[in-house]
Amino acid sequence: MRVIIDRFEGDYAVVELEDRSTANLPRSLVPPGAKEGDVLLIEIDKKATAERKKRIRELMEELWEE
Repeated sequence: MRVIIDRFEGDYAVVELEDRSTANLPRSLVPPGAKEGDVLLIEIDKKATAERKKRIRELMEELWEE
């Protein structure tokens, strides 16, 4: 998903979504140095997600071992 930074308001960046609606994104989630008009990519990191799920599954198996 691509969003465009429209403006900054306090602790939020107002971003335009692909359907042209707007949403408030906490500034803490905006990369340092980003400015009005910049395009941000929001995507799923499939590799990191799979690794995290695997690790959680391993921890659960360790927890339930007798």
